[in-house]
This record gives sequence, C-alpha cells and structure tokens, in this order.
Amino acid sequence: MAVELDVFVGNTTIMDEEVYQLWLDGYTVNDAVKVRMEGGALDECEANADVLLSDTMDQYRTFQMCERLLHSPSKLANQLLFQIPPHRQAMLIERYYDFDDAFVREVLGKKLSKGTKKDLDDISAKTGVTLKSCRRQFDNFKRVFKVVEELKGPLVENIRQHFLLSDKLGRDYAAIVFFANNRFETGKRKLQYLTFQDFAYCAGQLIDHWTVGAVDNMVEDMDVDLDKEFLQELKELKILISDKDLLDQHKSLVCTALRGKTKAFPEMEANFKNLSRGLVNIAAKLTNTKDVRDFFIDLVEKFIEPCRSDRWTAADTRLYLTHYSNSAHILDTFKHQVVWDRYMGVIKSCIFKMYHD
Repeated sequence: MAVELDVFVGNTTIMDEEVYQLWLDGYTVNDAVKVRMEGGALDECEANADVLLSDTMDQYRTFQMCERLLHSPSKLANQLLFQIPPHRQAMLIERYYDFDDAFVREVLGKKLSKGTKKDLDDISAKTGVTLKSCRRQFDNFKRVFKVVEELKGPLVENIRQHFLLSDKLGRDYAAIVFFANNRFETGKRKLQYLTFQDFAYCAGQLIDHWTVGAVDNMVEDMDVDLDKEFLQELKELKILISDKDLLDQHKSLVCTALRGKTKAFPEMEANFKNLSRGLVNIAAKLTNTKDVRDFFIDLVEKFIEPCRSDRWTAADTRLYLTHYSNSAHILDTFKHQVVWDRYMGVIKSCIFKMYHD
C-alpha cells in the first residue's frame, strides 16, 4: 500500500514561547501539558494529548540543553548546536534573567549566600513562586553579582554587556547587586509598603550620585561602593543643626517661602527643627556601616512617618523639601553647598519615590 507523506526538513530550533515561560515558572511537564490543554492547544493544532505531551517533553529537553549557554549569554550567539535567530536569542536571555517582583522583594539586601538559599522553601511558600523558579532567580542574582563585583567601569553597562540584557533589566540587576553589596535593610515591617521598584529607583539615585563612580568612572568597584570621602564630608552638615543661629535662620527662610502655599504650613513650621535634625543626623551617621544599612528605615522613621502623621500630601512633601534644600544656599555662614546639594539631591528623590501608601 503506497502512502504519500509531506516531509519538511529544517535546522531552525523550534521554541514555543508559552512552553518556555511554563518551564521558567517551574511547572513540571505534566502540569505544563494541563495548562496548554486548558489554553486550547489541542484545538489549535488538532492533535491529541499524547502528541502534546511529546511536544512539551521535547521542548523542555531543548530548554534544559540551552540552560548552560544562558548562564553565559554571549555563548548563545557563538554556538552551533542550536540554530536560533538573534531576536529569539534575545527573548530567551531576557526571559531567563527576568524575575518575580514578589520574590526579589524577599531577598533584596540579603547576602547572596547558601544561608539565604536555604530560606527559599519559605520564600516560595510565602510568594507563591515555585521553588524551582525561586532557585533559578536566586542563582541568576548570584551569578551576576559574582561577575560584576570584580569589574571596573559603570555597573549597569557591565551587566548589560556581559549578560546582554535590556536597559531596564540591567538597571534592576544593578539595584539588586548594589543592595546585596551594601546590605541595606529592606525587610522590617515599616518598609513592607515599599515595592522592589521603589528600592530600585533609590538604588539608581545612590549609584549615580553617591558612589565613587559618580565622580570618577574608572575606579575599582566604582558603582558598588559608596564614596567614603563624601560620607566623611557629610559630617560637616551638622553645623545646620548644632549652630542655633543657623538653624533659626534656615527655619525663617523656609517658613517665609512656604507661608500661604499649603494647608500643612502650621505643622511644617512647628516640626521644622525636628525634621531638619532627622535629615542632617542621617547624613552625619553614614560613615558607620550599620547606619548605611538602616538608611531606608531612618528615612521612614525620621521624615516620612512624621509627615504622614501630620497628613502632608505628596505635593506638600515636594514643596517643603524643595524650599528646605534651596534655602541652605542663602545662609551666609554655611560653606558646604556642594556636599549639601549632592546629599539632598538623592534624599529628595528617594523621599519623593517612597512617600506613598
């Protein structure tokens, strides 16, 4: 009996993006098949369940074979085993290094060590992210950290060049590396309202303005470590609160500028000295490693919470900090304007980002 067959031969590796995402999310083959069936995959290709199972297993095998290449993304472009078009390579890499905000929020600021890896079971249960996916994401964070910690040059650029990530994802990884290196506290109850993107934005501000690399862009560890010389100079700002005449003069200038512009003015005037002491004391203590770690807690406790309790709006906060920062330039005996601007520029940006419900 003669049978006619149409045969097509090609060497481009077939990869289904939906199946790839299921693999990344830690689904087993059987669970992935269920999801595909519920999504109508059988109707689309007029196949039976056995064919769908076989296809899913085949795709999973391909992804597992590609995984070692994804650990060093530049190898993906230079290998001959899989014929993958450039745009598809970019998708594989970007998705492999993507992460769940709920997961990264739990490990942000923690040491990327075996101790933290042991906690992944609990983090998986808490966030609903599968354990397999948690492990992949954690190992990615650790891999990126190890590669870039020894490199000179801009942190974001180093990450993008070595791991071929988009600008957005590269910046997110820079934030993760920066937080892991400086061990910022992010897990306290008072900070739970802050999202990963809140912290990532603040990390970008700190990297761009307070690291050694903000001044000299070819220094060792430039974008990972805070500029120690700058942190020492911040102690000079204490004169703003230790000199009574300067404190009174600063208050007078700020209150004159704010009067009549906001309903919160009485509270702004009454709390000026406490708020100013809070912000200046944060600056003066940043030479201590522990106080660097507590930076975000201090911002919340010393400024954000008092303003919230007085019912300041986000616009009130912006108005107050703008005048508070600018008025220091008019103080006759205050000679630390450059350090003040470098400090307050970041403080304002972080508080504006963090001041929400």
